[in-house]
Amino acid sequence: MAQLPVPGRRGDLELSTTATSRDPDRLALVGRLPRGVVRVLRTLEGAGHEASLVGGSVRDLLCGGEPLDWDVATSAAPEQTAALFRGAIWENRFGTVTVGGQPRVEVTTYRSESGYRDRRRPDEVRWGMSLADDLSRRDFTINALAWLPVDLRRRRGRLIDPFGGRHDLRDRLLRAVGDPERRFSEDSLRLLRAVRFATRFGMRLEPATEAAIRRLAPTATTLSAERVRDELLQMLRLPSAPPSRAMHLMEDLGLLSVLLPELAVLRGIPQSKPVHGDALEHSLRAADALPWRDPVLRLAGLLHDLGKASTLAGGHFIGHEQVGAALAAQLMTRLRFAGSEIERVMHLVQHHMFAYDSDWTDAAVRRFIRRVGVGALDDLYALRRADNVASGVVEPSGAGLTELELRVAEQLRGAPLEQRQLALDGSDLVAELSLPPGPTIGWLLGALLEAVLEEPQRNTRTGLLELAHELLAARSAETGGARTHRNAPAGREAPD
Repeated sequence: MAQLPVPGRRGDLELSTTATSRDPDRLALVGRLPRGVVRVLRTLEGAGHEASLVGGSVRDLLCGGEPLDWDVATSAAPEQTAALFRGAIWENRFGTVTVGGQPRVEVTTYRSESGYRDRRRPDEVRWGMSLADDLSRRDFTINALAWLPVDLRRRRGRLIDPFGGRHDLRDRLLRAVGDPERRFSEDSLRLLRAVRFATRFGMRLEPATEAAIRRLAPTATTLSAERVRDELLQMLRLPSAPPSRAMHLMEDLGLLSVLLPELAVLRGIPQSKPVHGDALEHSLRAADALPWRDPVLRLAGLLHDLGKASTLAGGHFIGHEQVGAALAAQLMTRLRFAGSEIERVMHLVQHHMFAYDSDWTDAAVRRFIRRVGVGALDDLYALRRADNVASGVVEPSGAGLTELELRVAEQLRGAPLEQRQLALDGSDLVAELSLPPGPTIGWLLGALLEAVLEEPQRNTRTGLLELAHELLAARSAETGGARTHRNAPAGREAPD
């Protein structure tokens, strides 16, 4: 057995090989290939076409992990592949046919490419090239790998590795295939993919590859927002590597200031925290402290202090949460995040500076819940804990976050916190007060909720109707019977 340990994976690489001088690349994948993948390979082979596993599928198998995607390359033309599999989908000009099933398999015709005027898509694609030619167009040596079946029944085949990707995996070296400047000029997304692969596998960049990335970093501005967003989320979703590792590498290569300038400007902004470091280091530590399974929450940690770069005055960052929320929304809008994701991050950034103490009344706790929203509480708790870790701050045993959580939980068990929990609704007010639907009804509901937040026992139909009459009479007296205002009175905020 040959073992190639790769960091960030559960196990070391174990190759079942017949390590002889006659065939040193023989590789058995017993127990590693799903039946659906074998079926695709066998069907193509049975129809007289060459077919092999390629790219990330082979790389991940060599690393001892489970491939997230299964990719097959074949000598068959796209229409030939599609004809072999019922329900297969072919909707692109790159020869990729999607074969459904468990797992889904992407089957691509051997091809060569030329001309990349938009630094993304080849101007010309030609079918019918060899497997070696197909591998030569790939980005990095660790992805320019193939497993060519010899005996599918026994899961035996040969590792095709024309560019030394297996040795680069072993040596933890990320190296472009061929001329790195040409590879990155073909598709600028490869600049970010280099960061992701180096981060995921704990690799160092081969000198020529690194130099080419530095020279071409400005070309990342040509990338579509969606492609940058997706790469960023993949970096934040790595279970084996903290986001700070990727962000540090992006900064070192000149990519952070190009793609995430709002974050890059935090470098050098001083922090007065127990843990040493500027505002950028603090933000990176906060992202690291959040769960990898929730990349959008990690993004909130990364962006929560964006406002500090423009609000620093006298050693304080007054209002940085409001400024930061607007900057986070600006960044995420530019990268075409979903509206719900933008709202989630913006809301957390806006509210992350709450300051609880034991003097809060129960009504103040209820107002805190109402302002933050029940659905955002767990996110805000997680962000606060990550912020504390990044700052080196320990919450007090009393009057701290744990106490607030307990008090919030107690209020959630009984007290009304939203208009829908009131003992009456707008239609009741319309009927009982002989008022038309409109702003006055909205104002009344807001005022009634404010009263109930202060005194939950008032939340009865009779009590709320009496209060509604009192509120209308009082406002009529104040305005001399003039037209009612459109806006409900602002409620007293929790002392944070």
